[in-house]
Amino acid sequence: MLSIVKHFETQGTVCDIHPLGTGLINDTYKVETREPDAPDYVLQRINHAIFQDVDLLQGNIEAVTRHIRRKLEEKDEQDIDRKVLHFIPAEGGKTYWHDGKDYWRMMVFIPRAKTYDTVDARFSYYAGSAFGNFQAMLADLPDHLGETIPHFHNMEFRLAQLRQAVEADVCGRVHEVAGLLAELERRADKMCKAERLHREGLLPKRVCHCDTKVNNMMFDEDGTVLCVIDLDTVMPSYVFSDYGDFMRTAANTGKEDDTDLERVSFNMEIFRAFTRGYLESARGFLLPVETDNLPYAAELFAYMQCVRFLADYIGGDTYYKTAYAEHNLVRAKAQFKLLQSMEEHEAEMRAFIASCL
Repeated sequence: MLSIVKHFETQGTVCDIHPLGTGLINDTYKVETREPDAPDYVLQRINHAIFQDVDLLQGNIEAVTRHIRRKLEEKDEQDIDRKVLHFIPAEGGKTYWHDGKDYWRMMVFIPRAKTYDTVDARFSYYAGSAFGNFQAMLADLPDHLGETIPHFHNMEFRLAQLRQAVEADVCGRVHEVAGLLAELERRADKMCKAERLHREGLLPKRVCHCDTKVNNMMFDEDGTVLCVIDLDTVMPSYVFSDYGDFMRTAANTGKEDDTDLERVSFNMEIFRAFTRGYLESARGFLLPVETDNLPYAAELFAYMQCVRFLADYIGGDTYYKTAYAEHNLVRAKAQFKLLQSMEEHEAEMRAFIASCL
């Protein structure tokens, strides 16, 4: 680890390096320095299997953090270094180092900050406000960003994957999921609406975070949001990505892989809290086509994840890690139950969004 750190333009003398956090994608370490006036750092080994174009990945992050920093400076914000991530240059001027095998990056550790895993109305409101503000600050980003994971939230692409898996039927599982497949196909045209609206020039792609979990925010000691973190998936997408993915993950009363579907439903309290915070921050740049389709966005992401789990189950469980033979099927059924609950609340969602606007 010390040999990696030496390739970055850090300050101070390193006195300790130890694992940090429980992230599932990248390997993360805290680098502590001895001098009281020198910052500590975060060192990460980038998962090159997922993020195959590291130059594009870091280029996106640099453009986003540079733009946010400039916005904060224009507003005369205080304590800016704690409100936007700061990546450290490596030898050669890039913000990553390739050691011949792995890719590494370093950023300044934000002191006196914390994250939360709790999903309740209070933190859902904070999340909505923070991610809406994140999109708002980047609405005029001059840089063109690339897709760090191509077709990540493209519903037509995900349906094509499912249909290919059905046609191949490598494990002979299609017959047992015929009913669920029929339900998904019945909704397919509606769920591909975003791609059609984009082709028609009605729905723009914007800079989105694409991983809107409550633990991807840093909080100050007084409970206020400092900044949005984990920027690997920041890329052009529809605003539906940030809105819908939070609804899918946070507003589910059950587990993602709940075996008891009676526990799975759409939590309207979480919906209202996140939506209120999101629209307060983002309504200034959102188009009517975007606000009108926020209920669709919630449904889209439960549907999309159901499609992805089912495609993996039919294809022999090659993508998602599974704990038992029917794990992906259980996941797919739970997501479909969540989708059905969202559909039942669609009119109520529309009414609440209208009241916020």
